[in-house]
Amino acid sequence: MSDVLARDYPAHLKAVRHHFDAAMQAAGCDQVAVYAGALHYQFLDDAPYPFKINPQFKWWLPLTEAHDSFVVYTAGKKPVLIYFQPDDYWHVPPAPPAGYWVEHFDIRVIKEAAQAKDALPPAGKRLFIGEWREEFAGWGFAAANPEALLNPLHYARAAKTLYELGCMRHASRSGVRGHVAAEKAFRAGASEYEIHDAFVMGSGQTDDQHAYHAIVALNEHAATLHYQHWQHDKPAAHHSFLIDAGTQFHGYASDITRTYSGKPDEFQALIDAMEQEQQALVTQVKPGMDFKALHIETHHAVGRILEKFNLVKLPAEAMVDARITSAFFPHGLGHLLGLQTHDVGGFQAGPAGGMIPRPDGHPFLRATRVLEEGYVVTIEPGLYFIDALLGELKASDNSRFVDWAKVDNFRKFGGIRIEDNVVAKAAGPENMTRDAFKAIA
Repeated sequence: MSDVLARDYPAHLKAVRHHFDAAMQAAGCDQVAVYAGALHYQFLDDAPYPFKINPQFKWWLPLTEAHDSFVVYTAGKKPVLIYFQPDDYWHVPPAPPAGYWVEHFDIRVIKEAAQAKDALPPAGKRLFIGEWREEFAGWGFAAANPEALLNPLHYARAAKTLYELGCMRHASRSGVRGHVAAEKAFRAGASEYEIHDAFVMGSGQTDDQHAYHAIVALNEHAATLHYQHWQHDKPAAHHSFLIDAGTQFHGYASDITRTYSGKPDEFQALIDAMEQEQQALVTQVKPGMDFKALHIETHHAVGRILEKFNLVKLPAEAMVDARITSAFFPHGLGHLLGLQTHDVGGFQAGPAGGMIPRPDGHPFLRATRVLEEGYVVTIEPGLYFIDALLGELKASDNSRFVDWAKVDNFRKFGGIRIEDNVVAKAAGPENMTRDAFKAIA
């Protein structure tokens, strides 16, 4: 794996430089300083929050713990890494820079964060990207985070280089290892907390290293889309299990969801039906596909399942027209994935900015762009039994089409979500998640 990354990294760096050259020209500057970010301390305490690095920083190089560091790029010149490596005996200091990427940077090591000011190379007009701090006011930055600079960079990040796809495949494999361990724990009757621990051990990463806070939901907890707890107590019965959890590699995320039934029952049949529809959606992830249209097709897929299982006594098309499917599938089909779990630029009309609106009645869709070669998106249809939304449906004129006895029988399961990470390719979509499950099986 490292050999492949080393082979593909120079072309990736060339692509990043190209994107910055174009953005800098649009913003009218000759240098950009990308700040990694700083540690933030809890109120009235000396303990910091977990550090989360600026995604624009880790686009350049595989450093995710380098707080108070900078990547400084002057158009046409070798990028500079100002690397904060303090003499620290309270904590283990950052290791010296090493690996396949170091030869591509002019590396300047500093021992105190304030020394970065004098390490900055000279510039005509210097812009700043990152979290602004008051002490930077006298450092010669003409502006911080101007849209003219950020918009082209955000737009460009949707299409991944070969290096980036390699990192994401690696994240898919570690994420899948965690998922396999979590399913085994569920089958053994573990609590949410114990299942979460199994995911951590299986993935080989700590909570802070994961791409996001893992959703580990047993039974009716799966009806809460971003369920945030890991209960220690075991439920009386393990009816169902939904896990939405992902890992990172060199700052690139995986985002994977699976749903399981405790028995080979009708809920398992519902999962199987969603699995079939989800895989059909994946086949359509190709350049030229309008993600908005694919999201609307997902509502038709949910409608077909509701019709097949006699939960709603209407044809699927009529359900979508009446917006009945939104009560069972309230979120969007998916989002861009990469340096962030919900990657930026999902709504951008072009490099200069502008917004592509969501379809009317679909406020939670996270991407509206037409897919192009190398875009990575999540495909995550769902079907849930959410008390609040079902209550609204029951109070509406559409209530008469719903078999409420059947719906009530499914409430104890919470819901279903199946999520894969998919690369849009003209030759056919690459499903990194399924490939990882096959490799580990």
